[in-house]
Amino acid sequence: MTEPSPAPKQLRDTLQLLAPGTELRDGLERIQRGHTGGLIVLGDGPEVTGICDGGIEFDVPFQPTLLRELTKMDGAVVLSGDGSRIVRANVQLVPSPSYPTSETGTRHRAAERTALQTGVPTVSVSASMNTLTLYAHGQRHLLEEPAVLSARANQALSTVERYRARLDLAGQRLFVAEMNDYATVADVLNVLQRQIMLERAANDMDEGIVELGVDSRQLSLQLTELRGSIGEDIEMIVRDYIASSAVPSDEQVADALASLGKLPDSELLNTAALARPLGLPATEENLMHNVAPRGYRALSRVPRVQRFLMDHIVSEFGSLGELLTADPERIADAEHVSPLWARHIYEGLRRLT
Repeated sequence: MTEPSPAPKQLRDTLQLLAPGTELRDGLERIQRGHTGGLIVLGDGPEVTGICDGGIEFDVPFQPTLLRELTKMDGAVVLSGDGSRIVRANVQLVPSPSYPTSETGTRHRAAERTALQTGVPTVSVSASMNTLTLYAHGQRHLLEEPAVLSARANQALSTVERYRARLDLAGQRLFVAEMNDYATVADVLNVLQRQIMLERAANDMDEGIVELGVDSRQLSLQLTELRGSIGEDIEMIVRDYIASSAVPSDEQVADALASLGKLPDSELLNTAALARPLGLPATEENLMHNVAPRGYRALSRVPRVQRFLMDHIVSEFGSLGELLTADPERIADAEHVSPLWARHIYEGLRRLT
C-alpha cells in the first residue's frame, strides 16, 4: 500500500551489512567477546575525515581479526562505506557538541553525535554492558544476539500465520456472498481490516528478518508465501467498493490506499475509520446494507486477465452480478475484449461459481 520512506530503507541496508554471518558482524562479535569495547564508523567520506583527529591512516582489506586487534587501541576505526576496507584506526572523533544525545558513556556519545553530524552509520561496542549499538539515520538500534532475533522472528511468523488464516476465512465468506449477491458493508470492512493487519504484520517482520542475515532464508520463504499478493488484494477490494459513479480512477484508488495506509493501528478496529476512505456508509445501522462489487476481485482470479481489460469489462457491465449473467458474445462487446478473451473470462468465472 505504501512505499517505505528512504531512512528505513537505508537502515535496512545497514542492518544487512551488520547481520549475523557477515564478516563485519564477526569482527564486532570478536570485540564483544574480548570485552574491550570499540567504536566503528561505516564510511570514510569528507564529512567523516573532517571530524577525525590523529590516528593511523592506511587502506587494507577488511578482516574480522584485524578489526579486533585495531580496536584494542582507544580510538575509533573508520571503514569504507561498504565495510570492505579498513581506512583509519586509533582515530579520535570530535563531532560538534551541539548535537543532542541521551547517552552517558563517552564512546556512545561520540558515536551518536558522529552519526547525527555526518549521516554515516556508527557502531559502538560497550565494554561494560557487552552490547552492540548502531546509530544510523537518526535512530539508535541495539544489535541483538541471533538467538534472540530468531525467537522473536518465529513468534512474529506465528502472528502472520494467524492473520493469514483469519483473512482466508473472511475472504472466502465475502467471495461466496459476492457471487450470490448478498455481500454487506460489514463483510467488506471485515476483509479489508484483516488484509491491512496481515500486510502490516508482514512488513514489521521484514525488519526482524533483515537482522537475521544468513539465518533468514527459510523464514523469508515462509513469509513470502504467507504474504501472497496482499498489496494487490487490498487494491482490488478498494477498486471493487470505493464510492464512484463510474470506473474509479487510479488517482481515486491511490488516495484511498494512502488514507488507509496512514490509519494508526488502533483505528483498524474502527469500522468508521476504515469505511471513510472508500466512501462507504459507516454507521452501525448501515453496516448490514447490501453492496455490489464491480468485479475486479473476481476477474483477478481468472488467470492472465490484465488490469486494462478489467477496466473495460467493469466499464461495460458496471457490477459483478451483471457480468456473471453475460455470455461470451456479450462479454466480447466490451472494448478491447476479443472473442477469445471473452470465452476465457466466461469460462474462468464459471469455474469460480
